[in-house]
Amino acid sequence: MSRAVITGLGAVTPNGLGTGAYWLATLAGRRALGPITRFDPSQYPVRIAGEVRDFTARDHVPSRLIVQTDHWTHMAVAAADMALGDAAVNPATLPEYEMAVVTASSSGGTEFGQKEMVNLWGRGPRFVGAYQSIAWFYAATTGQISIRHGMRGPCGVIATEQAGGLDALAHARRLIREGTRLVVSGGADASLCPYGLVAQLSSGRLSTRDDTRRAYLPFDVDACGYVPGEGGALLVVEDADHAAERGAPRVYGEIAGYAATFDPPPGSDRPPTLARAIENALADARMEPDAIDVVFADAMGVPEFDRSEAEALTGVFGPGRVPVTAPKTMTGRLYAGGAALDVVAALLAIRDGVIPPTVGVEQPVPDHGLDLVRDRPRRSRVRSALVVARGFGGFNAALVLRAP
Repeated sequence: MSRAVITGLGAVTPNGLGTGAYWLATLAGRRALGPITRFDPSQYPVRIAGEVRDFTARDHVPSRLIVQTDHWTHMAVAAADMALGDAAVNPATLPEYEMAVVTASSSGGTEFGQKEMVNLWGRGPRFVGAYQSIAWFYAATTGQISIRHGMRGPCGVIATEQAGGLDALAHARRLIREGTRLVVSGGADASLCPYGLVAQLSSGRLSTRDDTRRAYLPFDVDACGYVPGEGGALLVVEDADHAAERGAPRVYGEIAGYAATFDPPPGSDRPPTLARAIENALADARMEPDAIDVVFADAMGVPEFDRSEAEALTGVFGPGRVPVTAPKTMTGRLYAGGAALDVVAALLAIRDGVIPPTVGVEQPVPDHGLDLVRDRPRRSRVRSALVVARGFGGFNAALVLRAP
């Protein structure tokens, strides 16, 4: 069976453009949460977010594409270019039907869509742009990356909210096993517009605090919800033999195991299924729990969901038996981009032998039983990592990464 390895990383995040900038900021514990500036949030209960403030589309995306696509697609196209450059891949030299694109999106092009809906209701249908029909669509990013790089293999998009970044990478592994040479995969999102924010508010899980230091505190006694963010990460996934044959400059790690489950409906007497997803991912990787060196938690910041995740982790690994971290406390939850960015952080932790911190958590809930890495990085030998993600509606995903 073909091994799926990751050879390139690209990230556009609230605390840095590119994996180098992101990783330095993350290890420094630098928060990127602040007042929303993409629109006036004064009339909304959520007024802070993790915005990508230093991204200018024209620096990364052709001008003709900017007017055809949403801010979310602009960031993902830039991240894909970064990942391909990092992997030293020239798509023009590879068979076009042996390259694929699989991305995750939870909201699509909401900012572009809102602008066109305002035109429709305020000025009439003649003022709606021709690109509305494609720019808002969940698959727009997959399509644009595929077109840009001539990747005509099996392409797709997965919409499972925060779990989507892991589900997309798992699908990339499946395609590698079926004979595809290379897949650009991961996720990105950008819902920091009134339309997108109101849709997210309907979950009832967003923090309404304005204090950026106290707004997002997963596993803390003062947890009150999460802060939304934008951005994400794209990765190059390759067949291991093909990567070696073409002389890939590096292999960050292997996608060793994966599993997904779906929770029962709210109010059901059946328990959540996150623990089963973790157990099945370990079984898929043929690894025992004590082989995992770090867990990148979903870390929703909602007390009942934090407790549920802690119970799943301690149920599988035992209390305090594995370090747990949530660097997304610095960026906010990036929806479909969040778990993909956690995968980037996990691979860099494997590369550098350091676990990034969870910032802001001052009083961990005592009976959660987690060894939470707080405030500063922890030096540690990391040979394998587990990334956990949960999406609104009951989606659970777990991905095991192993050192090359």
